[in-house]
Amino acid sequence: MVDDVARVRSYINSLELALKEARTKSRQSKEVADIVKLAELYMEDAKYYLSLGDLITSTSCVAYAEGLIDALRMLGLADFSWRRSEVYRVLVAGTFDLLHPGHVYFLNRAYELGLPYVVVSRDVNVIRSKGRPPVMSELDRLTMVSSLKPVYKAVLGDTEDYLKPVVEIHPDVILLGPDQFVDENQLTRELESRGLRSTRVLRVKERLDNYSSTQLIKRAREVLNNSIK
Repeated sequence: MVDDVARVRSYINSLELALKEARTKSRQSKEVADIVKLAELYMEDAKYYLSLGDLITSTSCVAYAEGLIDALRMLGLADFSWRRSEVYRVLVAGTFDLLHPGHVYFLNRAYELGLPYVVVSRDVNVIRSKGRPPVMSELDRLTMVSSLKPVYKAVLGDTEDYLKPVVEIHPDVILLGPDQFVDENQLTRELESRGLRSTRVLRVKERLDNYSSTQLIKRAREVLNNSIK
């Protein structure tokens, strides 16, 4: 299944690259612009159906868009090239307790790089790292994360070996959040010791201000206390 999804995602990415080039190298007429716009709409439909797991409809939408801009090129009204786009497995991990826009931003950044796999922290691991239990159980958090549009697949972490699901997924990229206290160099060495020498470790530098599960818990307490008064 993952190979099929990756192929469709690669098809969409190649179309997106071709459309960007076609916009700048097309004859500037309303008719041509309208056809390029129609192809872009088919591309957006393809992304939507891919997010639903409907690979057939998604592929059909890409094919329609491809036919439109190829027709423009055959008529000499557009110039672009088809380039193969690689699709990578991108792994992210976290507690994902009380989902907020910061989580969505992080997962969208992962989606920009490839197919996002999410490792959701186990309850016992959250207690170890944060000194408190999560507000939502691990199964509830897994259900919530799995339902998010950017996420290809979400799994629970391991209670003893945090690299076990990483080895099983064998990602091309591990994307760290801006607030995750993980040393990139140390993680790279640990990955290499497990045979994952080609896995790259990247970090999202930017973060959305005022969004964290801890801040939301504090804010909820303040709102509830003020409402009781």
